[in-house]
Amino acid sequence: MLELTMATVSGTEAGATAGMQMADAPSEPGAVLRVGRDRGVCRLATPDDWLFVSRVHLEFLCGPEGSWQVTWLRGSHDDPSSEVRFTLVGGAAPQILPYGGTAKLPLGGSGELIVYDRTGPRSVNVGFYHEA
Repeated sequence: MLELTMATVSGTEAGATAGMQMADAPSEPGAVLRVGRDRGVCRLATPDDWLFVSRVHLEFLCGPEGSWQVTWLRGSHDDPSSEVRFTLVGGAAPQILPYGGTAKLPLGGSGELIVYDRTGPRSVNVGFYHEA
């Protein structure tokens, strides 16, 4: 099972969890959870006017052996207006997830992906927990 939580944070709200959304999916091959502005395909949706987030920004996909990975999907622009950082709880310092890049989620691990707006003090914080 993969569990996700998402909070949108702007300006002075840093650390606030009001409006937190949650989603989960069983660790079955082909299971998908998406984060973005398109409520039709994303289980976790950001505000429509947050254009630094793509229609479908992050995709969590379960592989054939029940392991999960996350991909920052490439959008229609060559240069994104956001930055994504990836952190594992108890791990090293945050790492940049490259535009179009993929990272594996450790079994039994947890962490956070933060989508930062390059033009202002806004972020989308997506926490994850991959049950062992």
